[in-house]
Amino acid sequence: MSYHWNWGILLSPVSTGEPTTYLGWLMSGFWVTIVVSLSAWVIALIVGSFFGVLRTLPNRTLAAIGTVYVAIFRNIPLIVQFFTWYLVIPELLPVSLGNWFKQLPPTAQFFSSSILCLGLFTAARVCEQVRSGINALPKGQRAAGLALGLTQWQTYRYVLLPVAYRIIVPPITSEFLNIFKNSAVASTIGLLELSAQARQLVDYTAQAYESFIAVTVAYMVINLVVMQLMRMLEHRTRLPGYIGGK
Repeated sequence: MSYHWNWGILLSPVSTGEPTTYLGWLMSGFWVTIVVSLSAWVIALIVGSFFGVLRTLPNRTLAAIGTVYVAIFRNIPLIVQFFTWYLVIPELLPVSLGNWFKQLPPTAQFFSSSILCLGLFTAARVCEQVRSGINALPKGQRAAGLALGLTQWQTYRYVLLPVAYRIIVPPITSEFLNIFKNSAVASTIGLLELSAQARQLVDYTAQAYESFIAVTVAYMVINLVVMQLMRMLEHRTRLPGYIGGK
C-alpha cells in the first residue's frame, strides 16, 4: 500500500492561518454535532409526544392531523427537508420575519435551519413510538382514569404517558442515536459539523484515512455514551409486568 500515514497531521497548525490545529477543527465539528443533535432532540421529543398523543385520541380530526404530520415528514427525504428549511421556508414567511432570518450571520442560519429540520423530521418518528407505546397499554387504564374523574389530559398526563414512556425506551434509544448520525446531512447546507470538518481536513491535507478514522471513532464514542445513558435510564424506570420489567 503506497499511502503515507501521518497521524501527526492532526496536531499540525491549519494552513488557513487560524490559531488552531486540524484536530481542533474536528473537535469544533464534534461539539457542533452534539449541540445541534441535542437541541433537535428536545424539539423531537416535545413535538413527537404531542402528535403521538393526538394520534391516539378518539377525536378523528385530531388523530388525522397527527397522521398527516407523520406522512409528510417521514416520506420526504431528509436532505430535501434541509434545503426546504434553509432556502424555501424563509421565502414563505412574512417579509419582515424572512428578512430578519436572511440578515442573521450565516452560522446562525445554518444552526437554526438544521435544528428545526432535524427536530421536526425526528419528531415524526418519535410520534410513532409514542403512539405505539400508548396503544400497547391495556385499554382499561384509560377507562379507569376517566372513571376516577380525571379529564382526558389528566388521564394522559398521570396514567398513560408515564407508563408508555417506560415501554418505549429501547426504540426511543434508536431514534436518539439516529439523530446524531442524521446531523451529518446538515453539512449539505453549510453547517460545519463533524463530517463536514472531516471533509475539510481532507481537502487541506489529503490525509483521508486519518481524518475519517478519527471521525468514525468520534461517532462511536457518541453512540456508546448514548447507549450507556439510555441503558441506565431503562434500568431505573422499568416497571414489573411490562417489557424489560422484572
